[in-house]
This record gives sequence, C-alpha cells and structure tokens, in this order.
Amino acid sequence: MGWAAWVTAHGYVAVVSLLLVSALGVPAPVSLALILGGAAAHGGSLHLYYLIPLAILAENLGASVLFAGGRLTGWWLLGRLCRIAMDPENCIFRSADFFYEKGPRVLLVARFLPGLNSMAPPLAGSLNMRPFKFWRLDVTGAALHVTAWTMVGFFLSHYIKRVTSALAVVGHVVAALVIAVVVFYAGMWLFVLLRDRRYRNIVRVSADEVVQRLENPDPAHPIVIADVRSHGYYDPGMQRIKNSIRVEPNRLGVELDALRETLAPECEIYVYCSCVRDATSIRIAHAMRERGTQVKVIEGGLRRWVKTGCPTETVPDGELRHLPRFE
Repeated sequence: MGWAAWVTAHGYVAVVSLLLVSALGVPAPVSLALILGGAAAHGGSLHLYYLIPLAILAENLGASVLFAGGRLTGWWLLGRLCRIAMDPENCIFRSADFFYEKGPRVLLVARFLPGLNSMAPPLAGSLNMRPFKFWRLDVTGAALHVTAWTMVGFFLSHYIKRVTSALAVVGHVVAALVIAVVVFYAGMWLFVLLRDRRYRNIVRVSADEVVQRLENPDPAHPIVIADVRSHGYYDPGMQRIKNSIRVEPNRLGVELDALRETLAPECEIYVYCSCVRDATSIRIAHAMRERGTQVKVIEGGLRRWVKTGCPTETVPDGELRHLPRFE
C-alpha cells in the first residue's frame, strides 16, 4: 500500500499521528501527509473542516509538550535534541541566535524550516516566553503550515493521484524508512534507559544534610559545592547556591582536569543542577567517579535548596553568557 492509499485508508488518524510525532521532534514526512490528506479531501475520503483543525491541534499539542519541556529542563532538552551534533552547545546557540535575530515571530514560519521546527518550542520555553504568547504564535504558525500544504494537495489532487500511482513502489520504500526511523528512536530511548542503570550507585544527599555539614565544618574534609546546570548561567538575575563554584557540563573534561589541579584530594564535592530527576547532576557525578573523584548529588537541586530556605547568591555578571530575552 502506497502513501496515498495509506492516508486514505487510515484517514485522520494517519495524518494526525504523523504530525504529532513530528511536532515532538521525530522526523516524519508531514508535508507529504498533509498534501495527501488534501488530495483525499478533494476526492471525498476526508473533509477539510475536520482535517485542518485536527492537524493544527496535533502540531500545537506536540509543540506545547516541547515548550513545557524547555521551561522545566531548559538547555538540557535542547542538548538532547542537538546531541547528534559534534558540539551540542553550539547547535543550541546557532538556533538561539537565529531565533532572536528574527524575533518571537519566527514561530509563525518555524515549521517550514527543517531543524528549527523542533528547536523553536523548547527554545521559547527555556527562555521564558509567556505561555499564552507562545500558544498564540504557535497556533497561528500551525494553521499556516497545515493550510498551505493541505491546499496544495486539494487543488493539485489530479496530478498527485497520477504521481502516487506511478510511485507506489517508492511509497513502500518510504514507509519502510519511516518505520526504521521510529524503531531507531525507540532503540535510542531504550539504550538511554539501560545506560542510566549505571547511575544507581550515585550517592544523593538532602539540602539539609549539606547545610549541616557547612554549619559543622570538618577541616580534614572541606566541602566544595559545584553548580553543574546546563542552562543556569545565561539569564541575568539567576541564583546559585551561595559560595558554589561553576563546572560547565558541556566541556566537562577540561573542567574536571582544572578541578583536580585546584582542589585538594580530601575535598568533599557536592553537585547540583535544576533538571528533572537531577539528570545533569547524576551524569556529572558519574563522570567524576569514573575519574576517581568522590562526589555526591544534592537531591532536588537548586529548587529544593531554595524551597528549604538555604542561602543563595546572584550569579556574578562576569560569569554570565548573555542572551537576548523575550519581553
């Protein structure tokens, strides 16, 4: 069964499913799906007044998930989306630079630009765009994207039927490739889950325990608290644990070498971040243990520290990497 027959047979579910997984960052032939959906609507198999709203809803739902993920995890999620790049941080900042050069209205056309379509929503979230403003721009962008490609299929349906009939065999190949991509991503997630099992031995301590150690210092084992947030040093006014030092997670090897040279071996190192489930802290702690450094993770990171009422300080302006901010 070719793509056209598949879209016709599965109707709205086929189009909506492809749009949703694409909006969540998984490569999928969404333009083709919308064109074929428009052609099917011209033939009477689907109805535009159902197809277009459902497609817009699917795209906005996926983008909203990434937007929320950006607000919760900041640069961590962007790093995940950019992890296939040689330099994830540069990948993020190239996208961010383009995003800010064009302004928030880039959300109106982001879906037409490969790569930016999955980066724009978490970028908007991580840099604190107001949710309603994001939703308004994203829904408008989704409407433009869906309507444009659907209308192409609707008005050129006669030619599309000829082409899809001639390329039925190619459709089978494309379908197989899409399935392979989905299987690959599922395998990657399974690999990450299995890989993370090695983090089970990382020691976690509460904010109260760290404060008690600070209030009752042991001269033989001085405490060092390290801020390993992947995105905490980009926003003016950001807070950090008082007297903590910075360890940049995106160039960890160099940072750890510098730590070994400056810190005494008997130092007790506590790391913290602001990620969901302390993801960055645990990864950094594991890397430190692999290099022979004993380290513990402050459970709950900066959020738990602040909620507990423990002392913080503003990140010094000289240590910030400045980015433009949304108004």
